[in-house]
Amino acid sequence: MVVGDRYQRIESRRKITECAAGADRYLLIQIIAGGAINDEGFRRGTIRPRGPNNQARRWGMPPSLMELATDMTTVGLIGSGNIGGTVARLAVAAGHDVVLSNSRGPETLKDLVEELGPRARAGTPAEAAAAGDLVVVTIPLRAYREVPAAPLAGRTVIDTNNYYPERDGRFPELDDESATTSELLQRHLPESTVVKAFNNIYFRHLLALARPAGAADRSALPIAGDDAGAKATVTAFLDSLGYDAVDVGPLPEGWRFQRDTTAYAGLYSADPADWERPAPTDAEKVRAALAAARRYADR
Repeated sequence: MVVGDRYQRIESRRKITECAAGADRYLLIQIIAGGAINDEGFRRGTIRPRGPNNQARRWGMPPSLMELATDMTTVGLIGSGNIGGTVARLAVAAGHDVVLSNSRGPETLKDLVEELGPRARAGTPAEAAAAGDLVVVTIPLRAYREVPAAPLAGRTVIDTNNYYPERDGRFPELDDESATTSELLQRHLPESTVVKAFNNIYFRHLLALARPAGAADRSALPIAGDDAGAKATVTAFLDSLGYDAVDVGPLPEGWRFQRDTTAYAGLYSADPADWERPAPTDAEKVRAALAAARRYADR
């Protein structure tokens, strides 16, 4: 749980418990830890014991003995659809607070907030941006210019976007591959640091494949960004959710895991023709897929 010199070492033992709730499966990351965490990019906080885990009880899980609970990490979500909702579920299970938002208003997120429990609340995109120590932008690409820039100044922003011309309309710089979706968002957010993540995995696989650190079947997700500190923050966040990170390099290298490349969603499926069966994919497999990626123009 050490990322560069940002974190003190925390000796911890993690257990991930799965349970079914209707058609969905939820993961509760139970962490028994001692010591303190100090991340200069987040607010100062400590690892501390909590009372019985009511969220675990609501999802049919046994209460955790001690859960990762900090005063320092609030995740803002601008967009709360399939990927956003899944990231929120994993974040709450890992002990983070979340502030959800969408384009239709906080009242439309009432059911999701109730499902997630007391660590979640809904707000406007600007409120989610202002509240988040780390902010996830997970909206259709066509709307990226609507992301509020001012409240995101100085923050690390995770971009989950993919380009679908039939949905988003045409972007010449994406069509000619002179830019990536994350570079467009970074230009829109000049005072923020953008890191590409979560765009290359099917949301059901994202929920199902989370594993504790050190697990033989732990999966890895690629990230790309221009700022080493921001990538360290995102790496730590992914670790808390149950994933290793593979640093692909600067933002322009995000093309290697964009839509329809060898490192895209089928990588995490047991059968690329049947996405209902997830398959753990470690860092070595991810690196091989990234190395095999080809630009659209070169196919």
